[in-house]
Amino acid sequence: MQTGTNEFSATWEMIARGTPSTKMIMGVLAIFSVVSWTLIVWKMLQFRRLHAEADQFLDRIESAGRLEEAYEWVRGLKDSPFTRVFKRGVGFFSELRPGAVRAGSDVRGLSPAQLEVLRIVLEKEEGEERDALSGGIAWLAIIATVSPLLGLLGTVLGVMHSFMGVMESGSSSIAAVAPGVAEALVTTAGGLVVAIPAAMAFNYLTGRLNRFMGELEGISSELIGTLAREGRI
Repeated sequence: MQTGTNEFSATWEMIARGTPSTKMIMGVLAIFSVVSWTLIVWKMLQFRRLHAEADQFLDRIESAGRLEEAYEWVRGLKDSPFTRVFKRGVGFFSELRPGAVRAGSDVRGLSPAQLEVLRIVLEKEEGEERDALSGGIAWLAIIATVSPLLGLLGTVLGVMHSFMGVMESGSSSIAAVAPGVAEALVTTAGGLVVAIPAAMAFNYLTGRLNRFMGELEGISSELIGTLAREGRI
């Protein structure tokens, strides 16, 4: 524990007495780290909430007796990606067959062309929901890519500064070179510390996004399946 504290103190001292370029790059990396972890926490909470909403939504839709019952239940829910996709699909179906979602309605039949257009409308709504939910995830990829490069840039500048100092002093001993090189390597380590969690979170959240899209597609399929069971297509 003491060793870890000493290493942290030594690293902080190297940054504090580092060159302006080292301080500037470490400052940018610190900002990237804050932004990265903020995005990670925000998206994790968002996906957790959406997963719970999806399970509840699908359970209620599957237990609904008829389309009219499901639609009335969905209309009373708070706005979410799942309710928006379902409402958009039912709304477009109602435009094609006015009065089809009223209780006791006997409106039937969609042509193959109309059914295909309904699928396209649902896919478009799913795409819009994906675009809205993917906001922020791309920044994790950017941070994961740029941070190591910034760290490497800081190391290159630091090594150049160190060798220039050796040339001016005329000493070529390892004791004269080592402190400058060690200071220069701090930015590379900082870049990796920022990039690794961002890269891991990007891949994990991309998987969660794909799972979310599967849930949305399941709702669209359930809607079309309900229409088919009730003889409306």
